Amino acid sequence: MSDLDVQLPSAFDPFAEANAEDSSAGAGSKDYVHVRIQQRNGRKSLTTVQGLKKEYSYNKILKDLKKEFCCNGTVVQDPELGQVIQLQGDQRKNVATFLVQAGIVKKDSIKIHGF
Repeated sequence: MSDLDVQLPSAFDPFAEANAEDSSAGAGSKDYVHVRIQQRNGRKSLTTVQGLKKEYSYNKILKDLKKEFCCNGTVVQDPELGQVIQLQGDQRKNVATFLVQAGIVKKDSIKIHGF
């Protein structure tokens, strides 16, 4: 019985991967653009984009995202994370493909989190 490894099921934490990378990588994790989803109430959700370079105009990117995906959004100033783009709905895959096609970030530097 001691030879077998038994693993008990545990709750799924979508941010565990990002927290582990942030603590181990240190300054190297600043290169990634994180696209996350936050559940609001019922079926409503919120997509957040953080980690874009400061030289980009967040308001212009937000304007193009809103027009492309027909959703509302805003740019929020966070004391720890800096500027974060928030969009209504689950736009994770749409935002990732938009950022790659626009040439803002490379495909391997995008981390999609959630569910």
